[in-house]
Amino acid sequence: MSGRFPRSSTYHPDWIRAGVSGGANSLWLSEWLSSSLDLRPGMRMLDLGCGLASSSIFFRREFGVQVWATDLWFSASNNLRRIRDAGVEDGVFPIHADARSLPFAAEFFDVVVCVDSFPYFATDDMYLNTLLRLVKPGCQLGLVGAGLAQEVDGSVPHHLREWWTPDVWALHSAAWWRRHWERTGMVDIECADTMADGWQLWRDWVNLVAPDNTTEVNALEADAGRYLGYVRLVVRRRRDTHVDEPIASVPSEYTKAPLLRE
Repeated sequence: MSGRFPRSSTYHPDWIRAGVSGGANSLWLSEWLSSSLDLRPGMRMLDLGCGLASSSIFFRREFGVQVWATDLWFSASNNLRRIRDAGVEDGVFPIHADARSLPFAAEFFDVVVCVDSFPYFATDDMYLNTLLRLVKPGCQLGLVGAGLAQEVDGSVPHHLREWWTPDVWALHSAAWWRRHWERTGMVDIECADTMADGWQLWRDWVNLVAPDNTTEVNALEADAGRYLGYVRLVVRRRRDTHVDEPIASVPSEYTKAPLLRE
């Protein structure tokens, strides 16, 4: 893999495996995503759904950005230990927060990334507004992770049924994400694609970190990239986009009125 992911190949395999928090190698995906991002030292990055912060550490070390490593399911305190051990405590800040209730000021970030986490929270029609509020006008948002090469039209294909669980319906194709966000008129799509032979990398990673997961491996091999793979989306917030503040409460005043007609 060193030729395909030269930056990732410099990291020790044991360190990478120790940071497993999902079904993908977060460094491979981060490196693939970074090739479509305009990253410069000192930029403020939100790494949303960062898991064990491997991607956050990678972005800090490789590009000199300041990273707010934000996750709901994994301990920010444990992530801080991992960040300290990696020598990047000065530029990676672990945060425990829900993606639907983020504690950041409007237009605080220069870039937002989601590495193999966005299907869990970003598929609804209103979520783009939540993310765009946090990034400055003219800046980028990047998503990368497991997805589909094409949408499933109708029932689940027979060769995927044993592996397919209800949460897999959250996976979508690059074309779906392009349409989903482009129609809002709030962003310009800069990249929406599927990784060449991504299903093979997915299979190889599962074989490495979860060799007993034969159901997933068999599904990937039977599918051979027809549906399953890795997708990437990079968009840029339009400078003239108006982003609404989230509704935290609705002001109201009680006025007593008769309950029943006379």
